[in-house]
Amino acid sequence: MTHPQNRLYYAHGKGTGPWGRKSSTLLPVAEQAGFAVESIDFTATEDPDERVAMLLEHRPRAAGRLVLVGSSMGGYVMANAANELKADGLFLLAPAIGIPGYPAYPTPTTHHQEIVHGWRDALIPPEAVMTFAQRQRARLHLLDAEHDLNDHLPTLQHLFEDFLRRVRG
Repeated sequence: MTHPQNRLYYAHGKGTGPWGRKSSTLLPVAEQAGFAVESIDFTATEDPDERVAMLLEHRPRAAGRLVLVGSSMGGYVMANAANELKADGLFLLAPAIGIPGYPAYPTPTTHHQEIVHGWRDALIPPEAVMTFAQRQRARLHLLDAEHDLNDHLPTLQHLFEDFLRRVRG
């Protein structure tokens, strides 16, 4: 049963839309965990900082727990907005951080931070994400996967379900 006081917002990556494979796989897990979910459409721009501004204009909030989930560029967006939105949880999939075209590492202070990344990611080096995770003391899962992580959807579901359980408390 969904409890509207708990809300989850999803930000897709640069080359996808709000209802790609990862969002279509993960958002039902969040609904089953009692979160109202929204996948925001950022296709109007490919500029990461414009997407952060779009998210903040959307004003994500929750009376209960607020969780932000982002994939690739969406991970950058959510990590950069987490403090202003006072997010309770931040779940990042192959986040676009530590690479050219994306400003300095974000520093979210969100209590629950978890990252899933692929060892074989050719777009975002695992080392950049490992540096970010270490600085943030975030949980980090490195999978034998490429950037899209689509070969590991059942694993993502399991990790996400466990993450949401911890955020709910």
